[in-house]
Amino acid sequence: MSNPFERYHCQMALPGFGASSQELLKHAKVLIVGMGGLGCPSAQYLASSGIGTIGLADDDTVSESNLHRQILYAPEDIGKSKVEIAATKLQQQNPSVKIIPFNFRVTSENVMDSISEFDLIIEGTDNFETKCLLNDACVLMGKPVVYGAIYQYEGQVSIWNVLQKDGTYSPNYRDVFPNAEESQVPNCREGGVIPTLAGIVGCMQANEAIKYFTNPENLLAGKLWMMNVLNGKTQIIKLRKTSVQITGLAQTVEIITFEQLMEKKDHFEIIDVRTPQEHEQFNIGGINFPVEELQNHSDYISNCSKSIVVYCLSGKRSTEAVRKIKNIYPEKEVYSLKDGIQKYKHTGQ
Repeated sequence: MSNPFERYHCQMALPGFGASSQELLKHAKVLIVGMGGLGCPSAQYLASSGIGTIGLADDDTVSESNLHRQILYAPEDIGKSKVEIAATKLQQQNPSVKIIPFNFRVTSENVMDSISEFDLIIEGTDNFETKCLLNDACVLMGKPVVYGAIYQYEGQVSIWNVLQKDGTYSPNYRDVFPNAEESQVPNCREGGVIPTLAGIVGCMQANEAIKYFTNPENLLAGKLWMMNVLNGKTQIIKLRKTSVQITGLAQTVEIITFEQLMEKKDHFEIIDVRTPQEHEQFNIGGINFPVEELQNHSDYISNCSKSIVVYCLSGKRSTEAVRKIKNIYPEKEVYSLKDGIQKYKHTGQ
C-alpha cells in the first residue's frame, strides 16, 4: 500500500495547506465536461492532487488531430471513447481516487442530473452552446463552474457563480458574454491552437478547482484571467454582475453523425447552409441555402415532410441554422451534422 502522506507531502508542506486541506480534496467531487485539450491536463492534475471523485463527461472518440494537445491519448487510442481511455489512465496514475466516465453528450435533457452530485464543474468544451448550457444549469443549481477557452495563442480562465460571503453569487458567463450562442469564433480545427496553450489553461482550471476547496479567498471569481503565449503577456480583468436573469435552460440542438445520415439518407431533407462557392467546391448533397438567407426559404422548409439535416464545414453555422428553423417551426425535427463535413472534404468520402 502506498503512503498517502508521502504521495501528497509536497502540497501538504505548503504554508496553510496541511492535512486539513488534503482531507478537503479527498472529499471533493468534480465533474469535467469535455475531455479534450483542456479536460486532459485538468483531469491529470486533479487526479494527481487527490481530488476524491472525478467525473468525466464526453461522447467523443479520439481522432488523430486530437493528439498534439490532448495528452492523455496515444495513436493506438484513435477511434476509442475518450472518457474510457482517460478513466483508465487516470486510475493508473492515482488508484486512490474515484474516476467515473460518462460516455454521453451533456444536453438540456440530462445536464441537471449530470451535475447534481458534484461540488464543482470544470467546463472544457469547444462550443458556445455547451458553455452556455453548463453555466445556466450551474446558476440554477447554485454550483460554481470553472471556465476555460483557447484560440490560437490566447487563453482565458475564470470561475463563475461562486457563493460570496454576503449571500450573492459572483458573475457568471452570461454577465460577460450575454449572446455567446450567436458567436462565430472558429474552433481549434479551423482557427488553430498551439498545444502548450491547452496545457496552461487546463492546468489553471485545475488550479482554480484546488483553490476553491482549500483557499477560496484568492479565486478568479469576478475576474477574467487572460494570457497570450506568443508574447507571454497576462492580464486580469475585473468583471461585474449584470441584470441578466437565467430562468431556464435553452433546448440543446439535436445532432446527427455523418454515419447515421448516410445510413438513412433518403429519410432526410438535407440543407447545406454554407456559401454557394463552398457548396460548389465540395458538398454531400442536398439543397444550398446559406444560413444568412434561411428566412427567404421558409416556404420550402415549412413544406418539408421529412426530418431536416443541415450541415456546414464544422457544425457551427449548422447549429445556428437549426436554432433559426426551430424558432419559426418548433415542431420540426431538425438536426445539425456533428462536426460538419471538414474531415470528409479532404478524403473525398
